[in-house]
Amino acid sequence: MSDAVSTREDRHEPTSELGLAERARDGDASAFRDIMQRNNTRLFRVARSVLKDDADAEDAVQESYLKAYTKLGEFRGESTLSTWLTRIVLNESLMRLRQGRRTAEITRTFEQESRSGRVVRFPGMAQGQDPEKAAATAQITRILERAVDALPIDFRVVFVMRCVQEMSVEETAEQLAIPQATVKTRLHRARLLLRRSLDEELGVSLTGTFPFGGSRCARMTEAVLARLGLTDMLPSGPNGNGDI
Repeated sequence: MSDAVSTREDRHEPTSELGLAERARDGDASAFRDIMQRNNTRLFRVARSVLKDDADAEDAVQESYLKAYTKLGEFRGESTLSTWLTRIVLNESLMRLRQGRRTAEITRTFEQESRSGRVVRFPGMAQGQDPEKAAATAQITRILERAVDALPIDFRVVFVMRCVQEMSVEETAEQLAIPQATVKTRLHRARLLLRRSLDEELGVSLTGTFPFGGSRCARMTEAVLARLGLTDMLPSGPNGNGDI
């Protein structure tokens, strides 16, 4: 299922998710699998926006799920489950970043990041792309991902949340605990920096970057269930793959 559908389904009403969390807390492995499959893409993208590495991001998300499972009793439905999980992933990712790297990038100010240079048109969505362009699109996607990785961390995280994961200004501000005006400022600055590093002719869908679905999504879900000792509690039948 597409990431766009997954994004929409992340935004359940808190009350509808409370029962799912309660079932998972009581040891219902299917419920916890459902939670993971709904949130894998969002959480992977958030972790990767901090850590800039697929493997590190996946490790951070797995560890966050383990921590979340032990704290399910603390979820009261006051926010969406995806918001609650995102906060855990952000904390885990930032902790790993602090442990492994200097923290100067985190506190770098807006003024320090200002650079002179030519601003070019930001690429739009590729429309009606034919199969012959698939290889070129894949290469362009990698170029765009590297450009996003090069952004300062506070700009990068906001950019991924707003433009890749398509979260609202309000939701982004809530999850990062910053004012909505700051979200808008950082997103604007991120776009300017990206325009300086990308070619005018690039055209790629941002919602297609940093994919995390199919076998990768299923593998991480099963790994977390195995580490929690919940595999044997699952009903027999297909496991289901990818984002729900």
